[in-house]
Amino acid sequence: MKSIVIHAARDLRIEDQPVPAPGPGEVLVDMAVGGICGSDLHYFNHGGFGDVRLREPMVLGHEVSGHIAALGPGVTGLAVGQLVAVSPSRPCGDCRFCNEAMFNQCLNMRFYGSAMPFPHIQGAFRQQLVALAAQCAPADGLSPGAAAMAEPLAVALHATNRLGPLLGKSVLVTGCGPIGILSILAARRAGADLVVATDLGPFPLHMARRAGADVTLDMAADPDGLRPYRGEKGMFDALYECSGAAVALSAAVPALRPGATIVQLGLGGDMTLPLQAMTAKELRWAGSFRFHEEFFTGVSLMQKGLIDVEPFITQSFALDDAVAAFETAGDRSQAIKAQIRLGDAG
Repeated sequence: MKSIVIHAARDLRIEDQPVPAPGPGEVLVDMAVGGICGSDLHYFNHGGFGDVRLREPMVLGHEVSGHIAALGPGVTGLAVGQLVAVSPSRPCGDCRFCNEAMFNQCLNMRFYGSAMPFPHIQGAFRQQLVALAAQCAPADGLSPGAAAMAEPLAVALHATNRLGPLLGKSVLVTGCGPIGILSILAARRAGADLVVATDLGPFPLHMARRAGADVTLDMAADPDGLRPYRGEKGMFDALYECSGAAVALSAAVPALRPGATIVQLGLGGDMTLPLQAMTAKELRWAGSFRFHEEFFTGVSLMQKGLIDVEPFITQSFALDDAVAAFETAGDRSQAIKAQIRLGDAG
């Protein structure tokens, strides 16, 4: 089978690898679609991010869907030919954090396509994949592309959980890449009344309006665009910070009302925070890292038509065109979510 393997920055190869067989509790999946994530782009462009560096070749990818090809011994509840979204999150189930149901903080996490541990955890951009049956969310009624969006949607849903109740609240979203767009959808589903989104270019802001943002602000054209929301100590109850840029957070804080909550999703490296203003306003800052149970919830919401991700799948490439797919995925002027067709079913 073919796999998409990163060897070093800008050294992406299509390689043949052996076809695996499922064991007890496992399934073999004929992969259909894989979405290119920001972390995949960091490996492609820079060979890693922060202290996380490639030290050996690694199959990329963790936003995937496919059709069940074979069931291992003891597997029930899934059927050959069924479309599934495959969760890349594989906590050990037995460390101190798993025992506290903090599965996303697992000490022995095996997350697809991650160079954090060594040996690296190989990813899912391949034509066939053996996965635990428990990782597979039945995605009947969805397209393979939509099913592959379950992972980034779960990230946005986990962040929404971290913010707390949003019914009737005013929400600011800074950064309208894939996670920012999905955060707008999640905030709307959670009952947010006003959603304002900021970015630095017309295309992501156009997509933010399509996702349901009431107001979009181009901060490149007007760095003071949030000025109308700063009166009376600010008006936003919640902030999804999806850019990872210190300047975005600094611009947002004056527009947040006292007692507001910030959830940090963007990972752009260490940031200098406006702590004096955050302290005076008694703002709550919460990190948000990956997800767990929200993966299956996201699939369910899509199946029920309560969240529609299809408009934000902006490009689809053949597996052999993986390099072009990665080049396009990093172009904020035209891409929200670029996907790769990993098999015939994609």
